[in-house]
Amino acid sequence: MDSNGEKPEIFICTSNRSAGKTTFFNRLCVNAFKKRGEKFCLVYRHKTDLTDVPDKFFKDIQGLFFRDDVLTGKLSGKGAYTELFLNGVSCGYAVALNGADDVKRYSHLMSDTKRMLFDEFQSETNTYCANEVTKFISVHQSLARGQGKQSRYLPVYMISNPVTILNPYYVSMGISMRLRPDVRFLRGDGFVMEQGYNEAASKAQKLSAFNKAFKNETYMAYSTESVYLNDNDAFVQKLSGRNKYVATIKYGGVNFAIREYPDLGFLYCDDNADMSFPIRIVVSTEDHQINYVMLRRNDLYIVGWRYFFERGCFRFKDLRCKEAVLNMLSY
Repeated sequence: MDSNGEKPEIFICTSNRSAGKTTFFNRLCVNAFKKRGEKFCLVYRHKTDLTDVPDKFFKDIQGLFFRDDVLTGKLSGKGAYTELFLNGVSCGYAVALNGADDVKRYSHLMSDTKRMLFDEFQSETNTYCANEVTKFISVHQSLARGQGKQSRYLPVYMISNPVTILNPYYVSMGISMRLRPDVRFLRGDGFVMEQGYNEAASKAQKLSAFNKAFKNETYMAYSTESVYLNDNDAFVQKLSGRNKYVATIKYGGVNFAIREYPDLGFLYCDDNADMSFPIRIVVSTEDHQINYVMLRRNDLYIVGWRYFFERGCFRFKDLRCKEAVLNMLSY
């Protein structure tokens, strides 16, 4: 159950590579259709991902569990979505987040979807769609209506390897602020997250001769140890000493200060803002007002600050300051 003691609609599963996430959830979707006729919908980012869906989704699990079954696909709705067929019978769909408007237009044809699966919801290269979370919400809302209901229960399984706590989904759901390395299950409002670690998969990865050659690479810790690829621990603590004021950021109606501590090698965020300093940046449109500029106008600052954060060189006065920075740096 979620943090309210109710049945969640979002199930998030992360773990080190080769732990069996994709295999488990792909099989779950196919079995639910074979046993109960429940259709599923696969979520991708781009319309170009809607080609060759049967091979991407079914090839591995076919050899393991469904050797007598055949999955085929057909682009429909002028390329808006792919309809999937198991042994010639319609079993589900595949849609793209970048085609959220198309999904809305053809949603009445997919209103029999019973579950959604979003594999690799965290991008290893931090390449996301513009306004991706909004598009994801739109797709879900489009598919969750119909069949006589304005909104029906439509569970979503979101799976990936751990890449960064700055990913837009964690930031939007407040996971970035709460997640700790020792947390196995995290309950939230409407969601439950599992942070798993498969020791057998980790050992198998480490024994690979190829992987041994690159054992000192950060990527190896990500793939074998379930370590977030782009994050080091960012701590809440108070700093003192020689510092340089860098900028004022506004988040949630509150002004925060970004300072550089050159002797310590850290950037620091506190709530003691200097309102006379000329560089002022707002994190959200709700906070926008005169004398402030939006994030995109200051990409050079954001890229530099993100570099510091991902190398564990950001410190925060308190959790409120940390939340402001996490939202600002999110992809």
